[in-house]
Amino acid sequence: MIGPAPSTSVVALEARNVSVRYGPRPALVDVSTRVRAGELVALVGPNGSGKTTLIRSALGLVRPSSGEVEVFGSPVGTLSISERAKRTAWVPQDESPYENVPVLDYVLYGRNPHIGPLAREGDLDLSQARVALEAVGLWDRRADGILELSGGERQRILLARALAQATPLLLLDEPMAHLDVSHQLELLERVRALCRTEGKAALAAVHDLNLAARYADRIVVLSRGRVVADGPPRAVLSEALLFEVWGILAEIRDDRRTGLPYLVPRLPSPSTGPRQARPGGGFGPVHVVAGGGSGSGILRALVAEGYRVTAGALPMLDSDADTAAELDVPIAAEAPFAPLSEEVRARNRALLDASVAIVVAPFAVGPSNLANLEDLLGYAGRVPMFAVQGGRVAERDFSEGRATSMLQELLRNGAVETPSVGGLLEELRRLAKGPSVPAPSGTGSA
Repeated sequence: MIGPAPSTSVVALEARNVSVRYGPRPALVDVSTRVRAGELVALVGPNGSGKTTLIRSALGLVRPSSGEVEVFGSPVGTLSISERAKRTAWVPQDESPYENVPVLDYVLYGRNPHIGPLAREGDLDLSQARVALEAVGLWDRRADGILELSGGERQRILLARALAQATPLLLLDEPMAHLDVSHQLELLERVRALCRTEGKAALAAVHDLNLAARYADRIVVLSRGRVVADGPPRAVLSEALLFEVWGILAEIRDDRRTGLPYLVPRLPSPSTGPRQARPGGGFGPVHVVAGGGSGSGILRALVAEGYRVTAGALPMLDSDADTAAELDVPIAAEAPFAPLSEEVRARNRALLDASVAIVVAPFAVGPSNLANLEDLLGYAGRVPMFAVQGGRVAERDFSEGRATSMLQELLRNGAVETPSVGGLLEELRRLAKGPSVPAPSGTGSA
């Protein structure tokens, strides 16, 4: 286990009474916080709370209307671009390359601050780039074009470029965008290790409060451009704060293995009221295949409409599993972060056998949950199946294309694409009003 962050008094980043306005709209209001060497600080808050603006202010890309941001004691505005780049590396939310340059060259861009004008990369630069690519597991793709990578792979390349830059401060703006669960954990493990072992400082804007609680030394909470909490996860996270900032009810629980807090969000259940008055009328079970929050809205909508619903296979602590528990939806549950076992797959197939319709949410697919799609292949064309669209499939396929192939096969064999949850509900209403309900297939294909 990596130990606690080293004790140090070096302040890597300090914001003092920073305010930023975009025209008449305030984006940051009198924000003060600091990140010390050896610390990983999570920056959290709802969309539009000012997380990206604070990071861009620290990079010198946004000039505060008042207040000041310092990097290792120097006001950002007094540093040249080269000086900033030697102190601070940035991992943006997303980046769209215009040219299909080789991956290795793209990572070598991070070495530019260390290379003199008109000079070429030296052995040290190439070594740093190789170490960075190996760290994110993509050295074997070094000769491929950057545009040939999936969205998740490109996000890992952005981290590799920042690692190759070899700066003492990392600024990460939603670095887990497009990443599946395993790579989210790997990224945060690696950043925390850099803070612990090399004394780097890191400020990471994240949306997942449970990951923030698990990995960050401190959590800074922004709401409407203001800091409303700043401190260790256990001191910051509370049911009152979640309601105040995010407008949700939640239970704070302790992970028995780590002793760290984690959250189980809860909204007022939509399942109250006379079921017979709702369009679903008890029709079902409708089985939802999801994960990572992709199915929470679907589950809520189905229960609100009065359908009987099941779901799986889902790892415990997954946000979709928490939503299912809140709504009393039966699921096939697996241990957190574990691949789907044959026992769990058998339970999931039993739920599929009993279903009169199957809904496939736009979930990210990797090696650990690919079996969820494999087990659907025997049901397409036998049980009505609906695939809810959610952006380009390739951007959530982390299985070397196998998930994309399986989804295409499901569609060829009769699965129906729906553009939204509303479109799904229309399809299910038509199905429920049909002259007869198809009998469950009982195929149980593995």
